[in-house]
Amino acid sequence: MATTKETSIPAQTRVPDWEHEAQAHTTTKRPGFTTILTSRFNAFFPPHRTYLGLSRRVFLLILTAVFLLLFTLVIGLAVGLTLRSSSTRNLPLPGNAEVHTGDLTYYDTGLGACGLTSSASDDVVSISHFVFDAVQVGGNPNSNPLCGRRIRARRWHEGEKGERSLDLRVVDRCTGCQPQDIDVSYGAFDKLAVRDHGRVVVEWAWLES
Repeated sequence: MATTKETSIPAQTRVPDWEHEAQAHTTTKRPGFTTILTSRFNAFFPPHRTYLGLSRRVFLLILTAVFLLLFTLVIGLAVGLTLRSSSTRNLPLPGNAEVHTGDLTYYDTGLGACGLTSSASDDVVSISHFVFDAVQVGGNPNSNPLCGRRIRARRWHEGEKGERSLDLRVVDRCTGCQPQDIDVSYGAFDKLAVRDHGRVVVEWAWLES
């Protein structure tokens, strides 16, 4: 008599819960950074709303243009101040005993930028506009800190065959002078050089106020 062999059905294998969680994590796609950023931006600036009567696109374009303009102005101001500070350090300003070398010329005296009237015989000097303007405070040149300050000019007088030195008072602003140049009255020029030479080299320095 034939015997029937019983076959056992294996019990279903139980999958641990942590494997289900791992599979869920691998199949679920997280939103990217761009998606999150766009969502937050839309929440702050809803696309269907108007801003100052403008669509969101136009409003944001104008806002960006204004920001770029302000940024450019700030950068330009910073660069300008840096350049001015750098150029000021190279000017022959008071506060040091350095001797400067420049051209000596003469001019018709009268009412100067300092608000003082001088004659041709006065020992007065007109300082370069580069130097004068560098310390100007406010719009009134009469109150410039250099007005009334004194310098000492020195050079070899060709006509008198000797070195001459002369103290001069600042009364004016010379628009045609380079930073190291000085422009003086007729009388002062005659004490330092031969007038017919017109333009000569001179050494000068600031005196203590």
